Amino acid sequence: MKLADSRYRPPGRYPDGWYLVEIGSNLAPGGLLQKEWMGKQIVVWRDTAGSVCASEAFCPHLGAHLGPASGGRVRDGRLVCPFHGFEYDVAGRCVATPNAPPPRTARLGVYRTREINGLIFAWWSSVGNSPGWELPEAPEKGWRPLDYRRLRMRGHPQETTENSVDINHLRCVHGYGAVKQSGSVLIEGAYLRNKFSFRRKLRLGFLTVRTDVAAIAHIWGLGFSFVELSERVSGLRLRQWILPTPVDDKYIEFVIALQVKGPQRGQEPLTAFLLRCLPEKLLSSFFLSSVEHDVKQDVTIWQNKRYQPLPILSRSDGEIMAYRKYCEQFYPELETAGRPLRSVVPPGIAPVARAGNLRK
Repeated sequence: MKLADSRYRPPGRYPDGWYLVEIGSNLAPGGLLQKEWMGKQIVVWRDTAGSVCASEAFCPHLGAHLGPASGGRVRDGRLVCPFHGFEYDVAGRCVATPNAPPPRTARLGVYRTREINGLIFAWWSSVGNSPGWELPEAPEKGWRPLDYRRLRMRGHPQETTENSVDINHLRCVHGYGAVKQSGSVLIEGAYLRNKFSFRRKLRLGFLTVRTDVAAIAHIWGLGFSFVELSERVSGLRLRQWILPTPVDDKYIEFVIALQVKGPQRGQEPLTAFLLRCLPEKLLSSFFLSSVEHDVKQDVTIWQNKRYQPLPILSRSDGEIMAYRKYCEQFYPELETAGRPLRSVVPPGIAPVARAGNLRK
């Protein structure tokens, strides 16, 4: 089935915000990757000091692609063009050429980056705005190393992030029980928080156990969702990142990252006993597979739905319109153009990065 009519996409293809570039463990010192990100070719590398750079993929000298597939490499912490050997530091400056002083104006467009909890993010703005907020870093003590899964799908980050307030879909799509909203959605600038709880059944080998979960979803823009999950009986704690990043005008890369902190000892119920019997590495893999299963159920919906700018809602639908209002701030190109944000719009916009979006 083809993607629904593009007139019914959310109002702007690439909303402003922080978006995942890569899992930090996949980029060792001296490592170099090439990616398509926000409809653009970029390269990502790490210098010998551990600093990360994400930049446009083409050398400003004569336009050679700087990625490893074209012969680009990192040498002594500098990105080296395969065509004429121009060398760039992580600030995007050309610092050396083989046969002459480096041209002062030879610079790469470099995206602002942050590395938190083993995840590398870069800032995107459709109109060149500087970062409007910072991402939170969660303490690592007592938590297992990060595990993750990666999916590629048709979709838009506003649609996928909407699940954080659409708690009714937990019943209908995933079969959760006792789904309950805990208070109202909190919105403060680019931050949105939603608290809810649910019950679900999990299959542990030949046994099925019921878990009773309290969840807090922390949203910082449309590319970063951080969800804290606590199993009330066993004391098991999970935290997961839901990270949708536009690849181009049609596809997003959807990364699920998860960390586990094992259940507390001294609990007597069967759920606690069974969960304590599993090694934490196996627990992490088990719950990550469970989350991936749920996401794939969502993908079936996301890939074939259309965006309803004026939905007909019921009382059980939660605060979807509050979320939609929250999303408006991430489309400054539409405000600049004087276009209504909540109306049906033509095909999604693929804006060109401007000076404030890139560090020059």
